[in-house]
Amino acid sequence: MSHPSVLAVTVPGATELRLELEAEVCRRGWPLAMAPAAADLLVVCGVPAPRDARWPDAVERSMPEPAVRIGVERGGQVAHALDTARRELIARALGPRQGDEPGNRADAGHEGHPDEHSPGAHHDTSPSGTSDGQGGHGHHGLDHHHDDQAPQPGHEDHGHHEPADGAARTDRMDHQGHGGAMAHMGHDMHATGEVAGRPMAERGDDRDGLRLDQLHVPLGPALTDWPTGLILRFTLQGDVVQGVEVDHLSVPSGHRLPFWDEPWLRAARGEEVTRGSAARRRCAAHLDSAGRLLAVVGWDDAAARCRRLRDELLSGAPSEAIGGALHKTVRRVGKSRSLRWSLAGLGALSAERAQAAGVTGPALAADGDTYDRLLTWLTEIERGLEELDDTRPLAPDCRTGPRGRLDAPRPPSQALLDVLPELLTGAEFACARIILAGLDPDIEELALGPLSGAAHV
Repeated sequence: MSHPSVLAVTVPGATELRLELEAEVCRRGWPLAMAPAAADLLVVCGVPAPRDARWPDAVERSMPEPAVRIGVERGGQVAHALDTARRELIARALGPRQGDEPGNRADAGHEGHPDEHSPGAHHDTSPSGTSDGQGGHGHHGLDHHHDDQAPQPGHEDHGHHEPADGAARTDRMDHQGHGGAMAHMGHDMHATGEVAGRPMAERGDDRDGLRLDQLHVPLGPALTDWPTGLILRFTLQGDVVQGVEVDHLSVPSGHRLPFWDEPWLRAARGEEVTRGSAARRRCAAHLDSAGRLLAVVGWDDAAARCRRLRDELLSGAPSEAIGGALHKTVRRVGKSRSLRWSLAGLGALSAERAQAAGVTGPALAADGDTYDRLLTWLTEIERGLEELDDTRPLAPDCRTGPRGRLDAPRPPSQALLDVLPELLTGAEFACARIILAGLDPDIEELALGPLSGAAHV
């Protein structure tokens, strides 16, 4: 328990907390869990909206004992919350404390005074078992206005290993996406019935005109390396996607701006923002997206490097200190033949189709498949390096964020979500997560209203 395995789940609006958590976990050398069954500690970044309050419960019920769940609401509180959770996890591993009774420990860890913990972090130190025999946990510090229609998460049960050069993408993705998706399907399945709690398949015409079993499988929102808050409901026949419904958790609206678009939106408000800070945010956003895509295809070492560079950029590292490592990482990723083979042909989106769908930004500029979109991210990262230390003010009419134009009729990520079903339909289910990661929509953008004025790249 000296290095507990951490499973991080994030609600829309809490991107900054997720980044702080990932950086702190990396600094400590703690492993990140790829599935609830492999996790010792569940960290919920942000507070789910009342209608979404139940989905972290399903994640927690899948964790083995001893298990600790914490929720972090504010920046600067992550380190303290992890320290507190680790102490509680060690105490649970050593055995029940005096006064605890088996099956009735939901309030364990809360005997202290109300000011025992930092005000920005909510700590739930309940065990994974409950008297109902379903492995449920108690909860403290999160809103519990349960909604019976709240979406249920899908989870993946897989390890995360660097493949040998040239390893087949479909083998890995079938393990990550298909088998794991069956583990937690939730109650919103549209199957014909259930046997032993699992949905039965129904019949439907496939692309060859045959009547084959058809299964409805939801994924999200609590998957690792998955866009925050996104829920996709797949209709499958065999290993082929026949249709996709797009849903998401509640997106908070208010004064808080989407993290990745913040510099351009602040400049549009008339605030003083430097070109260097905007370049840093764009490069960091693309490194975050590239890290997610690389992790999904099994390039764990390269994904970790992208995330470390992302964190250094956001912490203000000067260009001369980070430039060499960043160029080296970009070159290695961009020149890999096995990576190109893994991504080529997936999610092809021509510039003409993208423009007709209202897509802007890298997905439009790439004019191609998932590999082309990755190369576009890498190109923009290298281009942005030249501007990291630029102190000149960002023009108020410069309104193109990392995912596209912020003054378009729809937020950039809404256009990406609109085109997503078209890209996924007909694809092998094992490749669906690769296509999604190559678009990497930001659910936080959906709360944006249209901005006036012309956009500049």
